Amino acid sequence: MRPRDTRVLTRLRHARDAHPSADRALRLTGHALAAVLVLGALLMPNTAPGLRPDRFTRIPAEAIVGAVLVIALPRRPRVVFAALYGTGLGVLTVLNLLDIGFSEYLGRGFNLVLDWGLLDDAQSYVRDSMGGFVANAAAVGAVLLALLVVVLMALATVRLGNLIARHRARAGQGATAAAVVWITCASLGLQISGLPVASDRAADTLRGQTQRVVDTLRDEAAFAKEARNDTFGATPPGQLLPDLRGKDVVIAFIESYGRVAMDDPLIEPGVTRTLDTRGAALAAAGYQARSGWLTSSTYGGSSWLGHSTSLSGLWIDNQQRYRTATHSDHLTLTAAFRKSGAWDTVGIMPGVQKTWPEAEWYGLDTVYDSSELGYKGPKFSWSTMPDQYALEAFERLEHGKKRHRPLMSEVILTSSHQPWAPVPKMIDWEDLGDGSVFHAIEAEGREASEVMADSTESRKEYGKSVSYSVTALTEWLERYGTDDTVLVFLGDHQPIARVTGPTRNRDVPVTVVAKDPEVLKKIDGWRWTPGLRPADDAPVWKMDTFRDRFLTAYGSVPRPTKR
Repeated sequence: MRPRDTRVLTRLRHARDAHPSADRALRLTGHALAAVLVLGALLMPNTAPGLRPDRFTRIPAEAIVGAVLVIALPRRPRVVFAALYGTGLGVLTVLNLLDIGFSEYLGRGFNLVLDWGLLDDAQSYVRDSMGGFVANAAAVGAVLLALLVVVLMALATVRLGNLIARHRARAGQGATAAAVVWITCASLGLQISGLPVASDRAADTLRGQTQRVVDTLRDEAAFAKEARNDTFGATPPGQLLPDLRGKDVVIAFIESYGRVAMDDPLIEPGVTRTLDTRGAALAAAGYQARSGWLTSSTYGGSSWLGHSTSLSGLWIDNQQRYRTATHSDHLTLTAAFRKSGAWDTVGIMPGVQKTWPEAEWYGLDTVYDSSELGYKGPKFSWSTMPDQYALEAFERLEHGKKRHRPLMSEVILTSSHQPWAPVPKMIDWEDLGDGSVFHAIEAEGREASEVMADSTESRKEYGKSVSYSVTALTEWLERYGTDDTVLVFLGDHQPIARVTGPTRNRDVPVTVVAKDPEVLKKIDGWRWTPGLRPADDAPVWKMDTFRDRFLTAYGSVPRPTKR
Protein backbone atom coordinates (compact mmCIF):
# COMPACT_ATOMS: atom_id res chain seq x y z
CA MET A 1 0.00 0.00 0.00
CA ARG A 2 1.29 3.44 -0.90
CA PRO A 3 2.18 5.87 1.93
CA ARG A 4 -0.60 8.23 0.85
CA ASP A 5 -3.21 5.45 1.12
CA THR A 6 -1.86 4.52 4.54
CA ARG A 7 -2.24 8.11 5.72
CA VAL A 8 -5.84 8.27 4.47
CA LEU A 9 -6.77 5.05 6.29
CA THR A 10 -5.10 6.29 9.46
CA ARG A 11 -7.13 9.51 9.35
CA LEU A 12 -10.34 7.55 8.83
CA ARG A 13 -9.58 5.38 11.86
CA HIS A 14 -8.86 8.44 13.95
CA ALA A 15 -12.15 10.06 12.81
CA ARG A 16 -14.11 6.92 13.75
CA ASP A 17 -12.39 6.72 17.12
CA ALA A 18 -13.08 10.39 17.77
CA HIS A 19 -16.78 10.11 16.85
CA PRO A 20 -17.95 6.60 17.77
CA SER A 21 -21.65 7.48 17.83
CA ALA A 22 -21.57 9.04 14.38
CA ASP A 23 -19.54 6.11 13.06
CA ARG A 24 -22.04 3.61 14.45
CA ALA A 25 -24.97 5.60 12.99
CA LEU A 26 -23.31 5.67 9.57
CA ARG A 27 -22.62 1.92 9.66
CA LEU A 28 -26.18 1.12 10.72
CA THR A 29 -27.53 3.43 8.01
CA GLY A 30 -25.35 1.68 5.43
CA HIS A 31 -26.58 -1.74 6.60
CA ALA A 32 -30.19 -0.58 6.50
CA LEU A 33 -29.87 0.88 3.00
CA ALA A 34 -28.20 -2.31 1.77
CA ALA A 35 -31.02 -4.39 3.24
CA VAL A 36 -33.66 -2.13 1.70
CA LEU A 37 -31.97 -2.38 -1.72
CA VAL A 38 -31.74 -6.16 -1.62
CA LEU A 39 -35.23 -6.78 -0.22
CA GLY A 40 -36.71 -4.23 -2.62
CA ALA A 41 -35.05 -5.94 -5.58
CA LEU A 42 -36.19 -9.40 -4.41
CA LEU A 43 -39.81 -8.24 -4.10
CA MET A 44 -39.92 -5.81 -7.04
CA PRO A 45 -42.91 -6.29 -9.41
CA ASN A 46 -42.44 -6.03 -13.18
CA THR A 47 -45.49 -3.83 -13.90
CA ALA A 48 -46.14 -0.20 -13.03
CA PRO A 49 -49.50 -0.88 -11.30
CA GLY A 50 -47.71 -3.43 -9.10
CA LEU A 51 -45.40 -0.79 -7.62
CA ARG A 52 -47.42 -0.46 -4.41
CA PRO A 53 -46.23 -0.52 -0.78
CA ASP A 54 -48.11 -3.76 -0.02
CA ARG A 55 -45.98 -5.59 -2.62
CA PHE A 56 -42.96 -5.07 -0.35
CA THR A 57 -44.48 -6.49 2.86
CA ARG A 58 -43.63 -10.12 2.06
CA ILE A 59 -40.94 -12.61 3.04
CA PRO A 60 -38.65 -13.48 0.09
CA ALA A 61 -37.45 -17.07 0.02
CA GLU A 62 -34.38 -16.01 -1.96
CA ALA A 63 -33.18 -13.85 0.97
CA ILE A 64 -33.39 -16.81 3.36
CA VAL A 65 -31.52 -19.12 0.95
CA GLY A 66 -28.87 -16.47 0.36
CA ALA A 67 -28.37 -15.90 4.09
CA VAL A 68 -27.98 -19.65 4.74
CA LEU A 69 -25.33 -19.98 2.03
CA VAL A 70 -23.43 -16.94 3.30
CA ILE A 71 -23.39 -18.44 6.81
CA ALA A 72 -22.10 -21.76 5.51
CA LEU A 73 -19.35 -20.49 3.19
CA PRO A 74 -15.76 -19.59 4.15
CA ARG A 75 -14.62 -15.99 3.67
CA ARG A 76 -13.39 -15.91 0.06
CA PRO A 77 -16.16 -18.07 -1.45
CA ARG A 78 -18.65 -16.06 0.61
CA VAL A 79 -17.50 -12.76 -0.85
CA VAL A 80 -17.53 -14.17 -4.39
CA PHE A 81 -20.98 -15.68 -3.87
CA ALA A 82 -22.35 -12.43 -2.39
CA ALA A 83 -20.95 -10.39 -5.29
CA LEU A 84 -22.39 -12.77 -7.89
CA TYR A 85 -25.70 -12.92 -6.03
CA GLY A 86 -25.92 -9.13 -6.00
CA THR A 87 -24.89 -8.85 -9.64
CA GLY A 88 -27.60 -11.31 -10.64
CA LEU A 89 -30.11 -9.46 -8.51
CA GLY A 90 -29.08 -6.20 -10.19
CA VAL A 91 -29.58 -7.74 -13.64
CA LEU A 92 -33.03 -9.01 -12.61
CA THR A 93 -33.88 -5.50 -11.38
CA VAL A 94 -32.88 -4.03 -14.74
CA LEU A 95 -35.02 -6.65 -16.49
CA ASN A 96 -37.95 -5.74 -14.22
CA LEU A 97 -37.50 -2.08 -15.15
CA LEU A 98 -37.43 -3.02 -18.83
CA ASP A 99 -40.60 -5.08 -18.32
CA ILE A 100 -42.28 -2.06 -16.75
CA GLY A 101 -41.27 0.20 -19.62
CA PHE A 102 -42.29 -2.28 -22.32
CA SER A 103 -45.61 -3.00 -20.58
CA GLU A 104 -46.38 0.72 -20.44
CA TYR A 105 -45.59 1.32 -24.10
CA LEU A 106 -46.11 -2.01 -25.87
CA GLY A 107 -48.45 -3.90 -23.54
CA ARG A 108 -45.99 -6.77 -23.00
CA GLY A 109 -42.80 -7.61 -21.18
CA PHE A 110 -39.24 -7.33 -22.45
CA ASN A 111 -37.96 -10.25 -24.55
CA LEU A 112 -34.28 -11.01 -24.02
CA VAL A 113 -33.94 -12.55 -27.47
CA LEU A 114 -35.88 -10.10 -29.63
CA ASP A 115 -36.12 -6.69 -28.09
CA TRP A 116 -32.61 -5.26 -27.91
CA GLY A 117 -33.10 -3.69 -31.34
CA LEU A 118 -36.19 -1.89 -30.10
CA LEU A 119 -34.04 0.03 -27.61
CA ASP A 120 -32.28 1.58 -30.60
CA ASP A 121 -35.70 2.35 -32.11
CA ALA A 122 -36.70 3.99 -28.82
CA GLN A 123 -33.64 6.23 -28.97
CA SER A 124 -34.48 7.13 -32.56
CA TYR A 125 -38.03 7.99 -31.50
CA VAL A 126 -36.76 10.29 -28.73
CA ARG A 127 -34.32 11.87 -31.18
CA ASP A 128 -37.03 12.48 -33.76
CA SER A 129 -39.48 13.77 -31.14
CA MET A 130 -37.28 15.80 -28.78
CA GLY A 131 -33.91 16.27 -30.47
CA GLY A 132 -30.51 14.60 -30.55
CA PHE A 133 -29.23 16.02 -27.26
CA VAL A 134 -32.17 14.67 -25.27
CA ALA A 135 -31.92 11.30 -27.04
CA ASN A 136 -28.19 10.97 -26.36
CA ALA A 137 -28.58 12.12 -22.77
CA ALA A 138 -31.40 9.63 -22.23
CA ALA A 139 -29.36 6.78 -23.73
CA VAL A 140 -26.28 7.58 -21.63
CA GLY A 141 -28.46 8.02 -18.54
CA ALA A 142 -30.17 4.66 -19.11
CA VAL A 143 -26.84 2.83 -19.49
CA LEU A 144 -25.37 4.50 -16.40
CA LEU A 145 -28.52 3.73 -14.41
CA ALA A 146 -28.36 0.05 -15.38
CA LEU A 147 -24.67 -0.16 -14.42
CA LEU A 148 -25.31 1.72 -11.17
CA VAL A 149 -28.11 -0.67 -10.22
CA VAL A 150 -25.91 -3.72 -10.81
CA VAL A 151 -22.89 -2.27 -8.97
CA LEU A 152 -24.91 -1.00 -5.99
CA MET A 153 -26.69 -4.33 -5.67
CA ALA A 154 -23.39 -6.22 -5.68
CA LEU A 155 -21.92 -3.87 -3.05
CA ALA A 156 -25.07 -4.18 -0.93
CA THR A 157 -25.01 -7.98 -0.92
CA VAL A 158 -21.29 -8.08 -0.10
CA ARG A 159 -21.90 -5.68 2.79
CA LEU A 160 -24.78 -7.75 4.13
CA GLY A 161 -22.74 -10.94 3.65
CA ASN A 162 -19.94 -9.52 5.78
CA LEU A 163 -22.43 -8.40 8.40
CA ILE A 164 -24.00 -11.86 8.57
CA ALA A 165 -20.55 -13.49 8.82
CA ARG A 166 -19.62 -11.27 11.79
CA HIS A 167 -22.81 -12.34 13.60
CA ARG A 168 -22.96 -15.92 12.35
CA ALA A 169 -24.76 -17.46 15.32
CA ARG A 170 -27.44 -14.80 15.56
CA ALA A 171 -27.85 -14.73 11.77
CA GLY A 172 -28.29 -18.50 11.75
CA GLN A 173 -31.05 -18.26 14.33
CA GLY A 174 -32.74 -15.50 12.34
CA ALA A 175 -32.53 -17.45 9.08
CA THR A 176 -33.99 -20.54 10.76
CA ALA A 177 -36.86 -18.53 12.22
CA ALA A 178 -37.52 -16.83 8.87
CA ALA A 179 -37.52 -20.21 7.10
CA VAL A 180 -40.05 -21.61 9.58
CA VAL A 181 -42.29 -18.56 9.16
CA TRP A 182 -41.98 -18.75 5.34
CA ILE A 183 -42.90 -22.44 5.25
CA THR A 184 -45.81 -21.89 7.63
CA CYS A 185 -47.18 -18.97 5.61
CA ALA A 186 -46.77 -20.90 2.37
CA SER A 187 -48.50 -23.99 3.80
CA LEU A 188 -51.42 -22.01 5.20
CA GLY A 189 -51.66 -19.70 2.18
CA LEU A 190 -51.52 -16.60 4.38
CA GLN A 191 -51.98 -13.34 2.50
CA ILE A 192 -51.69 -9.59 2.97
CA SER A 193 -53.82 -7.42 0.68
CA GLY A 194 -54.52 -10.44 -1.49
CA LEU A 195 -50.84 -11.37 -1.90
CA PRO A 196 -49.11 -14.38 -0.31
CA VAL A 197 -46.80 -13.49 2.57
CA ALA A 198 -44.35 -16.20 1.45
CA SER A 199 -42.72 -14.83 -1.72
CA ASP A 200 -40.43 -16.24 -4.39
CA ARG A 201 -40.75 -13.19 -6.64
CA ALA A 202 -37.13 -13.11 -7.85
CA ALA A 203 -37.19 -16.80 -8.74
CA ASP A 204 -40.50 -16.24 -10.50
CA THR A 205 -38.95 -13.40 -12.53
CA LEU A 206 -36.06 -15.66 -13.51
CA ARG A 207 -38.44 -18.45 -14.49
CA GLY A 208 -40.55 -16.02 -16.53
CA GLN A 209 -37.57 -14.64 -18.43
CA THR A 210 -36.24 -18.13 -19.08
CA GLN A 211 -39.62 -19.30 -20.35
CA ARG A 212 -39.83 -16.34 -22.72
CA VAL A 213 -36.47 -17.27 -24.20
CA VAL A 214 -37.48 -20.93 -24.60
CA ASP A 215 -40.86 -20.00 -26.12
CA THR A 216 -39.20 -17.56 -28.52
CA LEU A 217 -36.73 -20.14 -29.79
CA ARG A 218 -39.50 -22.70 -30.26
CA ASP A 219 -41.74 -20.17 -31.99
CA GLU A 220 -39.13 -19.33 -34.62
CA ALA A 221 -39.28 -22.74 -36.29
CA ALA A 222 -43.04 -23.09 -35.91
CA PHE A 223 -43.75 -19.69 -37.45
CA ALA A 224 -41.35 -20.28 -40.35
CA LYS A 225 -43.40 -23.36 -41.23
CA GLU A 226 -46.65 -21.40 -40.87
CA ALA A 227 -45.39 -18.65 -43.19
CA ARG A 228 -44.67 -21.23 -45.90
CA ASN A 229 -48.32 -22.30 -45.98
CA ASP A 230 -50.54 -19.80 -47.79
CA THR A 231 -54.24 -20.14 -48.63
CA PHE A 232 -53.84 -17.91 -51.70
CA GLY A 233 -50.18 -18.56 -52.44
CA ALA A 234 -50.80 -20.51 -55.66
CA THR A 235 -53.84 -18.58 -56.89
CA PRO A 236 -53.35 -17.64 -60.58
CA PRO A 237 -53.17 -13.89 -61.31
CA GLY A 238 -56.49 -13.89 -63.14
CA GLN A 239 -58.28 -15.27 -60.07
CA LEU A 240 -57.06 -12.59 -57.66
CA LEU A 241 -59.48 -9.75 -56.78
CA PRO A 242 -61.62 -9.98 -59.93
CA ASP A 243 -64.48 -8.02 -58.33
CA LEU A 244 -62.30 -4.94 -57.80
CA ARG A 245 -60.91 -4.72 -61.34
CA GLY A 246 -61.00 -1.17 -62.62
CA LYS A 247 -61.07 0.35 -59.13
CA ASP A 248 -58.44 2.62 -57.61
CA VAL A 249 -57.89 1.07 -54.18
CA VAL A 250 -56.28 2.93 -51.29
CA ILE A 251 -55.33 1.08 -48.11
CA ALA A 252 -54.49 3.67 -45.45
CA PHE A 253 -53.19 3.09 -41.93
CA ILE A 254 -53.82 5.75 -39.29
CA GLU A 255 -51.18 5.68 -36.59
CA SER A 256 -52.44 4.71 -33.09
CA TYR A 257 -56.10 4.87 -34.20
CA GLY A 258 -57.52 2.57 -31.55
CA ARG A 259 -60.79 1.74 -29.87
CA VAL A 260 -60.00 4.09 -26.99
CA ALA A 261 -60.69 6.98 -29.41
CA MET A 262 -64.36 5.98 -29.29
CA ASP A 263 -64.56 4.66 -25.73
CA ASP A 264 -62.73 7.16 -23.54
CA PRO A 265 -65.10 9.84 -22.19
CA LEU A 266 -62.47 12.55 -22.61
CA ILE A 267 -61.45 11.56 -26.15
CA GLU A 268 -64.65 10.15 -27.63
CA PRO A 269 -66.79 13.31 -28.05
CA GLY A 270 -64.31 15.04 -30.36
CA VAL A 271 -63.45 11.94 -32.39
CA THR A 272 -67.11 10.88 -32.66
CA ARG A 273 -68.09 14.35 -33.83
CA THR A 274 -65.36 14.24 -36.47
CA LEU A 275 -66.38 10.79 -37.72
CA ASP A 276 -70.06 11.72 -37.90
CA THR A 277 -69.38 15.06 -39.58
CA ARG A 278 -66.99 13.61 -42.11
CA GLY A 279 -69.28 10.63 -42.72
CA ALA A 280 -72.13 13.00 -43.54
CA ALA A 281 -69.87 14.97 -45.90
CA LEU A 282 -68.84 11.82 -47.73
CA ALA A 283 -72.45 10.66 -47.95
CA ALA A 284 -73.38 14.00 -49.50
CA ALA A 285 -70.61 13.40 -52.06
CA GLY A 286 -72.08 10.00 -52.92
CA TYR A 287 -69.91 7.74 -50.76
CA GLN A 288 -71.09 5.06 -48.36
CA ALA A 289 -69.07 3.29 -45.68
CA ARG A 290 -69.03 0.19 -43.50
CA SER A 291 -66.98 -0.16 -40.30
CA GLY A 292 -65.92 -2.93 -37.93
CA TRP A 293 -63.16 -3.85 -35.47
CA LEU A 294 -59.86 -5.71 -35.78
CA THR A 295 -57.76 -6.93 -32.84
CA SER A 296 -54.22 -5.76 -33.49
CA SER A 297 -51.15 -7.92 -33.03
CA THR A 298 -49.35 -5.06 -31.28
CA TYR A 299 -50.09 -2.33 -28.76
CA GLY A 300 -48.66 1.10 -28.09
CA GLY A 301 -46.05 0.96 -30.86
CA SER A 302 -44.23 -1.23 -33.41
CA SER A 303 -46.70 -0.16 -36.08
CA TRP A 304 -45.00 -2.33 -38.70
CA LEU A 305 -46.26 -5.41 -36.85
CA GLY A 306 -49.87 -4.25 -37.30
CA HIS A 307 -49.31 -3.34 -40.96
CA SER A 308 -47.73 -6.69 -41.77
CA THR A 309 -50.31 -8.71 -39.82
CA SER A 310 -53.33 -7.15 -41.51
CA LEU A 311 -51.81 -7.41 -45.00
CA SER A 312 -50.23 -10.88 -44.75
CA GLY A 313 -52.80 -12.95 -42.90
CA LEU A 314 -50.06 -14.00 -40.45
CA TRP A 315 -50.07 -13.15 -36.75
CA ILE A 316 -46.90 -11.05 -36.52
CA ASP A 317 -46.49 -9.88 -32.94
CA ASN A 318 -42.70 -9.65 -32.58
CA GLN A 319 -39.62 -8.68 -34.54
CA GLN A 320 -38.51 -12.24 -35.16
CA ARG A 321 -41.82 -13.12 -36.82
CA TYR A 322 -41.62 -9.90 -38.83
CA ARG A 323 -38.17 -10.79 -40.16
CA THR A 324 -39.28 -14.33 -40.98
CA ALA A 325 -42.41 -13.15 -42.79
CA THR A 326 -40.75 -10.39 -44.79
CA HIS A 327 -38.05 -12.81 -45.97
CA SER A 328 -40.66 -15.32 -47.14
CA ASP A 329 -42.76 -15.38 -50.31
CA HIS A 330 -46.02 -15.33 -48.35
CA LEU A 331 -48.52 -13.28 -50.37
CA THR A 332 -49.49 -9.94 -48.88
CA LEU A 333 -52.76 -8.27 -49.79
CA THR A 334 -50.90 -5.43 -51.51
CA ALA A 335 -48.73 -7.93 -53.40
CA ALA A 336 -51.91 -9.71 -54.56
CA PHE A 337 -52.91 -6.54 -56.42
CA ARG A 338 -49.55 -6.48 -58.21
CA LYS A 339 -49.55 -10.23 -58.87
CA SER A 340 -52.95 -9.93 -60.55
CA GLY A 341 -51.36 -7.76 -63.25
CA ALA A 342 -54.37 -5.44 -63.16
CA TRP A 343 -52.95 -2.66 -60.95
CA ASP A 344 -49.94 -0.44 -60.56
CA THR A 345 -48.89 -0.38 -56.88
CA VAL A 346 -47.41 2.47 -54.88
CA GLY A 347 -46.50 3.16 -51.26
CA ILE A 348 -46.67 6.57 -49.55
CA MET A 349 -44.41 6.22 -46.50
CA PRO A 350 -43.70 9.55 -44.78
CA GLY A 351 -42.53 7.68 -41.69
CA VAL A 352 -39.79 5.79 -43.55
CA GLN A 353 -36.50 7.64 -43.12
CA LYS A 354 -34.00 4.96 -44.16
CA THR A 355 -33.69 2.04 -46.56
CA TRP A 356 -36.86 -0.08 -46.60
CA PRO A 357 -36.25 -3.43 -48.32
CA GLU A 358 -39.68 -4.72 -47.23
CA ALA A 359 -41.23 -2.84 -50.17
CA GLU A 360 -40.69 -5.89 -52.40
CA TRP A 361 -42.49 -8.20 -49.96
CA TYR A 362 -45.41 -5.78 -49.88
CA GLY A 363 -45.50 -5.86 -53.68
CA LEU A 364 -45.06 -2.10 -54.16
CA ASP A 365 -43.73 -1.01 -57.55
CA THR A 366 -42.88 2.48 -56.30
CA VAL A 367 -42.31 3.79 -52.77
CA TYR A 368 -42.11 7.42 -51.69
CA ASP A 369 -40.38 7.85 -48.33
CA SER A 370 -40.03 11.00 -46.24
CA SER A 371 -37.29 12.41 -48.48
CA GLU A 372 -39.21 11.92 -51.74
CA LEU A 373 -42.46 13.76 -51.09
CA GLY A 374 -41.08 17.26 -51.60
CA TYR A 375 -41.81 18.51 -48.09
CA LYS A 376 -39.98 21.67 -46.95
CA GLY A 377 -41.88 22.37 -43.75
CA PRO A 378 -41.15 21.49 -40.11
CA LYS A 379 -41.50 18.13 -38.43
CA PHE A 380 -44.40 17.75 -36.04
CA SER A 381 -42.67 15.91 -33.21
CA TRP A 382 -41.98 12.38 -34.54
CA SER A 383 -44.03 12.83 -37.71
CA THR A 384 -41.93 14.06 -40.62
CA MET A 385 -44.85 15.92 -42.19
CA PRO A 386 -48.58 16.55 -41.67
CA ASP A 387 -50.94 13.95 -43.12
CA GLN A 388 -52.67 16.55 -45.24
CA TYR A 389 -49.42 17.33 -47.01
CA ALA A 390 -48.56 13.63 -47.50
CA LEU A 391 -51.97 13.05 -49.09
CA GLU A 392 -51.62 16.08 -51.37
CA ALA A 393 -48.18 14.83 -52.43
CA PHE A 394 -49.71 11.41 -53.14
CA GLU A 395 -52.26 13.13 -55.39
CA ARG A 396 -49.59 15.15 -57.19
CA LEU A 397 -47.08 12.34 -57.63
CA GLU A 398 -49.31 9.35 -58.38
CA HIS A 399 -53.05 9.35 -57.80
CA GLY A 400 -53.83 12.41 -59.92
CA LYS A 401 -51.86 11.25 -62.95
CA LYS A 402 -53.41 9.65 -66.00
CA ARG A 403 -52.48 5.99 -66.24
CA HIS A 404 -53.19 2.88 -68.27
CA ARG A 405 -54.09 0.76 -65.26
CA PRO A 406 -55.84 1.55 -61.98
CA LEU A 407 -53.76 2.20 -58.89
CA MET A 408 -53.47 0.30 -55.61
CA SER A 409 -51.86 2.42 -52.92
CA GLU A 410 -50.69 1.78 -49.38
CA VAL A 411 -50.62 5.05 -47.44
CA ILE A 412 -49.24 5.42 -43.91
CA LEU A 413 -50.51 8.46 -42.00
CA THR A 414 -48.27 9.50 -39.10
CA SER A 415 -49.66 12.71 -37.59
CA SER A 416 -51.36 10.77 -34.77
CA HIS A 417 -48.04 9.26 -33.64
CA GLN A 418 -47.10 9.89 -30.01
CA PRO A 419 -46.25 12.18 -28.27
CA TRP A 420 -49.09 14.13 -29.95
CA ALA A 421 -47.49 17.53 -29.70
CA PRO A 422 -47.55 19.70 -31.63
CA VAL A 423 -50.60 18.58 -33.61
CA PRO A 424 -50.96 20.07 -37.14
CA LYS A 425 -54.11 21.82 -38.29
CA MET A 426 -56.04 21.57 -41.54
CA ILE A 427 -55.46 24.41 -43.99
CA ASP A 428 -56.83 25.15 -47.46
CA TRP A 429 -55.59 22.46 -49.83
CA GLU A 430 -54.67 25.13 -52.36
CA ASP A 431 -52.25 26.68 -49.85
CA LEU A 432 -50.18 23.58 -49.05
CA GLY A 433 -47.36 24.30 -51.51
CA ASP A 434 -44.12 22.69 -50.37
CA GLY A 435 -45.27 22.61 -46.74
CA SER A 436 -43.45 25.76 -45.61
CA VAL A 437 -46.81 27.15 -44.52
CA PHE A 438 -46.74 24.73 -41.57
CA HIS A 439 -43.85 26.53 -39.86
CA ALA A 440 -46.23 28.98 -38.22
CA ILE A 441 -48.61 26.21 -37.14
CA GLU A 442 -45.76 24.14 -35.66
CA ALA A 443 -44.43 27.17 -33.77
CA GLU A 444 -47.84 27.80 -32.18
CA GLY A 445 -48.23 24.16 -31.10
CA ARG A 446 -47.58 22.63 -27.71
CA GLU A 447 -44.25 21.25 -26.51
CA ALA A 448 -43.95 17.46 -26.54
CA SER A 449 -42.44 17.40 -23.03
CA GLU A 450 -45.44 19.30 -21.68
CA VAL A 451 -47.93 16.77 -23.06
CA MET A 452 -45.89 13.65 -22.29
CA ALA A 453 -45.75 14.50 -18.59
CA ASP A 454 -49.55 14.60 -18.16
CA SER A 455 -51.87 11.67 -18.90
CA THR A 456 -54.93 13.90 -19.23
CA GLU A 457 -53.22 16.22 -21.69
CA SER A 458 -51.90 13.22 -23.64
CA ARG A 459 -55.45 11.92 -24.00
CA LYS A 460 -56.74 15.31 -25.17
CA GLU A 461 -53.99 15.82 -27.73
CA TYR A 462 -54.23 12.22 -28.90
CA GLY A 463 -57.92 12.77 -29.65
CA LYS A 464 -57.11 15.93 -31.60
CA SER A 465 -54.48 14.12 -33.64
CA VAL A 466 -56.87 11.29 -34.57
CA SER A 467 -59.53 13.81 -35.58
CA TYR A 468 -56.94 15.59 -37.71
CA SER A 469 -55.84 12.40 -39.49
CA VAL A 470 -59.40 11.26 -40.16
CA THR A 471 -60.32 14.72 -41.44
CA ALA A 472 -57.29 14.90 -43.74
CA LEU A 473 -57.96 11.47 -45.22
CA THR A 474 -61.69 11.91 -45.77
CA GLU A 475 -61.28 15.43 -47.17
CA TRP A 476 -58.72 14.03 -49.60
CA LEU A 477 -61.26 11.39 -50.68
CA GLU A 478 -64.04 13.95 -51.00
CA ARG A 479 -61.78 16.25 -53.02
CA TYR A 480 -59.94 13.78 -55.25
CA GLY A 481 -61.91 10.54 -55.19
CA THR A 482 -63.88 9.27 -58.19
CA ASP A 483 -66.70 6.84 -58.81
CA ASP A 484 -64.06 4.10 -58.96
CA THR A 485 -62.17 4.97 -55.77
CA VAL A 486 -62.27 2.44 -52.91
CA LEU A 487 -60.75 3.50 -49.59
CA VAL A 488 -59.91 1.05 -46.81
CA PHE A 489 -58.57 2.69 -43.68
CA LEU A 490 -57.76 1.26 -40.27
CA GLY A 491 -55.70 1.76 -37.15
CA ASP A 492 -52.46 -0.14 -36.64
CA HIS A 493 -52.71 -0.40 -32.85
CA GLN A 494 -54.04 1.21 -29.70
CA PRO A 495 -52.03 4.13 -28.24
CA ILE A 496 -49.81 3.65 -25.19
CA ALA A 497 -51.07 3.07 -21.64
CA ARG A 498 -50.74 6.78 -20.81
CA VAL A 499 -53.81 7.19 -23.01
CA THR A 500 -55.65 3.86 -22.75
CA GLY A 501 -55.01 3.22 -19.07
CA PRO A 502 -54.54 -0.39 -17.92
CA THR A 503 -56.37 -2.43 -20.56
CA ARG A 504 -55.92 -5.64 -22.49
CA ASN A 505 -58.08 -4.38 -25.35
CA ARG A 506 -56.18 -4.13 -28.64
CA ASP A 507 -59.08 -3.39 -30.98
CA VAL A 508 -58.74 -0.86 -33.80
CA PRO A 509 -61.42 0.47 -36.19
CA VAL A 510 -61.46 -0.57 -39.83
CA THR A 511 -63.60 1.07 -42.54
CA VAL A 512 -64.34 0.50 -46.23
CA VAL A 513 -65.60 3.50 -48.25
CA ALA A 514 -66.83 3.50 -51.86
CA LYS A 515 -69.28 5.13 -54.26
CA ASP A 516 -70.04 1.96 -56.17
CA PRO A 517 -72.75 0.15 -54.14
CA GLU A 518 -71.53 -3.20 -55.49
CA VAL A 519 -68.26 -2.77 -53.60
CA LEU A 520 -70.06 -2.59 -50.26
CA LYS A 521 -72.59 -5.22 -51.25
CA LYS A 522 -69.74 -7.71 -51.49
CA ILE A 523 -69.13 -7.33 -47.74
CA ASP A 524 -72.75 -7.38 -46.56
CA GLY A 525 -72.03 -10.71 -44.91
CA TRP A 526 -69.50 -9.05 -42.63
CA ARG A 527 -72.34 -7.31 -40.75
CA TRP A 528 -70.27 -4.16 -40.33
CA THR A 529 -71.84 -0.89 -39.13
CA PRO A 530 -72.93 1.67 -41.77
CA GLY A 531 -70.80 4.82 -41.59
CA LEU A 532 -67.30 5.68 -40.41
CA ARG A 533 -67.91 4.70 -36.78
CA PRO A 534 -68.22 1.01 -35.87
CA ALA A 535 -70.86 0.19 -33.28
CA ASP A 536 -69.69 -1.15 -29.93
CA ASP A 537 -71.13 -4.56 -30.82
CA ALA A 538 -69.86 -4.63 -34.41
CA PRO A 539 -67.92 -7.81 -35.28
CA VAL A 540 -64.40 -8.07 -33.88
CA TRP A 541 -61.91 -10.12 -35.91
CA LYS A 542 -58.30 -10.90 -35.28
CA MET A 543 -56.22 -8.70 -37.54
CA ASP A 544 -54.59 -11.66 -39.29
CA THR A 545 -57.97 -12.78 -40.68
CA PHE A 546 -58.49 -9.57 -42.66
CA ARG A 547 -56.41 -10.52 -45.73
CA ASP A 548 -58.27 -13.76 -46.44
CA ARG A 549 -61.70 -12.23 -45.77
CA PHE A 550 -60.94 -9.32 -48.10
CA LEU A 551 -59.54 -11.51 -50.87
CA THR A 552 -62.51 -13.88 -50.60
CA ALA A 553 -65.11 -11.10 -50.53
CA TYR A 554 -63.81 -9.68 -53.80
CA GLY A 555 -63.78 -12.94 -55.71
CA SER A 556 -60.30 -14.38 -55.17
CA VAL A 557 -60.08 -18.16 -55.52
CA PRO A 558 -58.08 -20.00 -52.82
CA ARG A 559 -55.20 -22.07 -54.17
CA PRO A 560 -53.06 -23.10 -51.20
CA THR A 561 -49.33 -23.59 -51.17
CA LYS A 562 -47.87 -26.01 -48.63
CA ARG A 563 -44.18 -26.59 -48.22
